[in-house]
Amino acid sequence: MPKLKTKKAAAKRIKRTGTGRLRRHKAFDSHLRTKKSSKRKRRLGRETDVSHASQRDFERMLYKH
Repeated sequence: MPKLKTKKAAAKRIKRTGTGRLRRHKAFDSHLRTKKSSKRKRRLGRETDVSHASQRDFERMLYKH
C-alpha cells in the first residue's frame, strides 16, 4: 500500500499542540474590519481548537507516516 500524502493546504493552516490538539485561525478577520467591534476583532485574532466533529477529517489530512 502506498504512503499517504499530507494535504499541504491543511498543513499550512493547522498546528498541532504539544498535547496533540489541533489549533486553527478564525475566519472573517482579514477585511471589512471597520464595522466590527474591537471585542470581536480581538477574539478573531486568537486561535481556537478544531471542532470535535472536524477532528478526524483534519487528522487524515495531516497524516504523517
